Amino acid sequence: MNRTRILLAGATVVALVATTGSLFFSLGLGLQPCELCWYQRILMYPLVVVLGVATLDGDDRVWRTALPLSTAGTIVAAYHSYLQVNPDIGGVCGVGGGCAAILYPMVRGLLTIPRLSLVAFLLITAGLLVLRQRPAVLTR
Repeated sequence: MNRTRILLAGATVVALVATTGSLFFSLGLGLQPCELCWYQRILMYPLVVVLGVATLDGDDRVWRTALPLSTAGTIVAAYHSYLQVNPDIGGVCGVGGGCAAILYPMVRGLLTIPRLSLVAFLLITAGLLVLRQRPAVLTR
């Protein structure tokens, strides 16, 4: 297996874990996603398929399709995380409570659902940027 496929497989696993985690939070724990969570889901779920197919095909040009999704997801997740740190700025989106609400804090509040999403999008984006910059190096 070449380095391109390893990188793509890693990004696929991150997207799959993020997708499974979001479904667990809503279906398993009964947490209702807010509007910004829905946007993050809309941007993450297709990455599982896009990156998965690219992994099977060894397509090092998938960054053209996946990078806009992961970059937009990073922006939404960063804004959502910012709202949680600064709830006084009035960012309320409605569905299931305000977007600044911390519904399921983990690791003593350090990790929240939007921060987990942000980490996942950052990992995927970083992998895609590496793929974009150095496709020839990865195929060795």
